[in-house]
Amino acid sequence: MHSTAPSTPSPLLGPEATAALLPWAALADEIAALLRDDGIEVPARSVLPLAGGARLFVMPASDRTVAMAKLITLTPGNAARGQPTIQGDVVVFDVASGERRMVLDGPTVTARRTAAVSLLAAQRLAPVPQGPLLVVGAGVQGLAHVQAFVEVLGVREVWVASRSAASAEALAQAARTLGAQARVVQDADAALAHCPLVAACTPGTALVLGARPRPDAFVAAVGAYTPAMAELSPALCQGMVQQGTVVVDTADAVHEAGDLLQAGIDVARLPTLRDVVREDGGLSARRGPVLFKSCGWAGWDLAAARLVLRSARSAPAGH
Repeated sequence: MHSTAPSTPSPLLGPEATAALLPWAALADEIAALLRDDGIEVPARSVLPLAGGARLFVMPASDRTVAMAKLITLTPGNAARGQPTIQGDVVVFDVASGERRMVLDGPTVTARRTAAVSLLAAQRLAPVPQGPLLVVGAGVQGLAHVQAFVEVLGVREVWVASRSAASAEALAQAARTLGAQARVVQDADAALAHCPLVAACTPGTALVLGARPRPDAFVAAVGAYTPAMAELSPALCQGMVQQGTVVVDTADAVHEAGDLLQAGIDVARLPTLRDVVREDGGLSARRGPVLFKSCGWAGWDLAAARLVLRSARSAPAGH
């Protein structure tokens, strides 16, 4: 006789529960492991324009055992209404059975995997990984980068630049809560002279950095992900190519990295984070300051899903 009892429902995890299963160091390690895995399938993401300037992103990916699809909306107008600009879910499936295993909070996964990718790049490429850290943009991504860099790299001094004084002070206070000293600065370009770690985490709608970074700088730029978007000036990007090292997160940057494309840089010739990870220690030929340009990729969300599933499997009964 076949049982007709329903299967155990897949857990629907909120922001706090999702974040708790994605600790920074473990997530960065999982991203590195994914980049060494030849069994990954990541189709191009689909972006559907919505009314009012919003977008719907559909981002699937799988390995041999886990499949996932991230479904999120990006609604820039929500910022003025005090609502989250990113909303949605990451749905995780078991490949062997096709069973839906869990649903993760989409904005939390997006924030943490993006910062963890920058963290992994900094671990491998930053000449002075302990900072001080300059964060440009004091939203969700700014906070995630502060958390990741303070917790894992041991950053103890954070400088914050933002168009919103209130947001900048809130992020500075969050950094202090984590045990770091923090200050709000008005001129991000001037702060570059003092900070060997830099994270540009703005919406990518305006240039926010144009001065030359320090010779020992590591700059992560995560805000721009289309050819029309940019946070870094063309002169800054061209200078990094000529005098330093530029690494992109994936080969998809060839048609997504607006900062580099607007600077006339041949993105196809640049090394990727996969190249860095597979060299076991970084690019042997790197020189000068390092620019890490991150555009986003469903593979990063798959890494988060893999880590969460493994944590769930190993959790004691009743937890």
